[in-house]
Amino acid sequence: MAEVTDEMKQEIREILYDFYAEECEVDQATLTDDTNVIEDIEGDSLMFLELLETFKKKYDLEVELKSIGKYVLKHPADTLGKLITLTELIVEKGDAIGDVE
Repeated sequence: MAEVTDEMKQEIREILYDFYAEECEVDQATLTDDTNVIEDIEGDSLMFLELLETFKKKYDLEVELKSIGKYVLKHPADTLGKLITLTELIVEKGDAIGDVE
């Protein structure tokens, strides 16, 4: 678990936007935090799992998918903004993300 600094938040945002722009073949300038990954840019839930591996390596994270799933059941992450928040929580809480209300 790590404290998420403002620099890390900006880095997470940039990585997420770059990834989805490239994977969904859209102009990054058209993306906003309100962009719905599935409905607006034809992404899918498996893309985040691929991206999660990048964050695991970058921030030396060990987090179980079931912990993330437990959180996402209560807090669906369908927009880029919600995915940014989810990623920040994963970096900060690790496996304890499943216990976040």
